[in-house]
Amino acid sequence: MNKYLTKGQIALSVIFSVLVIDQIIKIWIKTHMYWHESIRVTDWFYIFFTENNGMAFGMEIFGKLFLTLFRLVAVSVIGWFLYKFVKHGMKTGFIVCVSLILTGALGNIIDSVFYGVLFSESTASSVATFLPEGGGYAPWFYGKVVDMFYFPIIDTYWPSWMPFVGGEHFIFFSPIFNFADAAISCGIIALLLFYSKYLNDSYHAVRKS
Repeated sequence: MNKYLTKGQIALSVIFSVLVIDQIIKIWIKTHMYWHESIRVTDWFYIFFTENNGMAFGMEIFGKLFLTLFRLVAVSVIGWFLYKFVKHGMKTGFIVCVSLILTGALGNIIDSVFYGVLFSESTASSVATFLPEGGGYAPWFYGKVVDMFYFPIIDTYWPSWMPFVGGEHFIFFSPIFNFADAAISCGIIALLLFYSKYLNDSYHAVRKS
């Protein structure tokens, strides 16, 4: 029983901590920066405020409402599996990874569901306000996800002699993402690196329960 409570508390701690950090960063960016405003931290790291209607790293697939509903279903499924993993006493590291994935998805859901109602629109000439008098910039479930981390580690041009891309501008790493996206990526990468064999066993253990 103590083991179960300990693993459950670890999962809840990860969920609470990541969610709070993610939302603090997003709300600060949303209420202090203009849309597409950039703050240079180093040559390869910028705080660049942008918003997207799609999934992680700014990808846009299908419609906005579909994506929001898809996230809600995905979070429900992952949450159910996490509960089963904790109940079955799976490895602590494995539970942390699943918690990171769950919380990352939940963090972006909050933006999609609530931000359109809670904030005014961010533009290149105006900073968003919280609970504006005239209402938010979009209905429920149609809010935009706030992104801000930009790592142009390599910013250069392809050699002119290269076919098709010669002379074109090249940036690595170009996606702009947020803390929730990072949590999802770290959770998935860690699962694949350290728990790939354990994943199958965990899944079958939960199915049999």
